[in-house]
Formats: sequence, C-alpha cells, structure tokens
Amino acid sequence: MVKILLCDDEQRIRRVLVDFLKRESFEVIEAANGEEAINLFKTNQDELKLILLDVMMPKIDGWEVCKEIRKHSSIPIIMITAKSEEYDELYGFQVGADEYITKPVKPLILIARMKALLKRVVAESSKYEHSIFRAKDIEIDFSARKLFIQDQQVILTQKEFDLLYYFIKNQKLALEREQILSAVWGYEYYGEDRTLDTHINRLRIKLGACSSYIHTVRGVGYRFEVS
Repeated sequence: MVKILLCDDEQRIRRVLVDFLKRESFEVIEAANGEEAINLFKTNQDELKLILLDVMMPKIDGWEVCKEIRKHSSIPIIMITAKSEEYDELYGFQVGADEYITKPVKPLILIARMKALLKRVVAESSKYEHSIFRAKDIEIDFSARKLFIQDQQVILTQKEFDLLYYFIKNQKLALEREQILSAVWGYEYYGEDRTLDTHINRLRIKLGACSSYIHTVRGVGYRFEVS
C-alpha cells in the first residue's frame, strides 16, 4: 500500500479525497495546517511516497511547507490550490512542486495524475546508470540519486534530477528547448516552455558554485559544459 500525506485545511475536501484515495488502495495521513504537515512529514519521511499539498493553509502556507520539505527530500509533491494564475503555477514549480492542480479538484483526474507521477518516478529511477559523475566541484551518484556540490549534498526534485541527468548525458551539445521538453517532460507535458526556464533557474540556484556549467545558447536553448 502506497502511503501519502494529504495537507488541506478544509475538512470537507479531505474527507472526499480520502474516500477516493482509499478505494485506490492508498494509505492516507492527514494534516489540517502547514505546521502539522511539516511535523507529519518528518515523522513519516521514510514511509511516504507522495504529498498532496494545499497552498492556502493556516499557520504555515503551502509554499513554505514545500520549501521546508525540499531542504530534506525529493519526494513527489502535487500542489492543489485555488490560485490559478500562471505566475502562481510557475512559483509552485520554483519552490519545488512536481505537479500543480487547481481547485475544484476532480478526484479521478487527481488520482490519475498521482499514479502517473509515481510510475514516472519508478521508471526514471530505474534508468539511471550505476555510475558516478565527477567534474571539478560537482559529483553525482546516479544510482543513489544524490548530488554533491563542493562535498555538500544538495536535494533536487525528481524533475530537477531528470533535467540534470539529461544535460550530463548530452554534455557539450547545444540542446533545443523543444528537445529538452520532449526528453524530460515527455508526452505528459502540456505547458509553455517558460516552465523549462523556471526549472533551469531553480537548478542553477541549487548548483551554486557550479551554476555556470549550464550555458544559455541564444536562439537555441541550453548546453551543459564544465568550464
């Protein structure tokens, strides 16, 4: 049984979603505010496989909860919110969300998204080579899905790791934006390529001293090269 954390301050919404999730054999633990969400994540971190996270919650909002979780884990996070503006969705990806769904939630669509995300995580994890990449200040253990910058571990989301993996597989090649979107997001990608820029900006921030390894190729896309 797949254990997930559902975080939403509206009990009515939680009740409806829990009913649907349990029918699909998910084990659900519930949080009614951001503080409770963080505490439940910390105490169940080793067992959780996915988090459903509302944005507008008391005590600590979903943005801050997502940021806190991303300091420790790359667990898949689906943000659920009434905030439907494009900049809200982009911000969701900036703070580390893997998916973004606006309310009102259609439970069957949500469950389909969850299953697709979990399936993708397993598939992506199994494809990585059992090898280690090292170059100057960066080291990546592909099989363990761990990134180290100047010997300090850096936590990446699933999508950020996939993006970095694709860059490293195609080192020194100028990669077109559409090419990257197709390879990393695949057929499930429906958004605009601004999502790519958002993820790359976020990845550069996390790479820190190694951010310059991702080069912008004007009029084309990006190139990864250790300089």
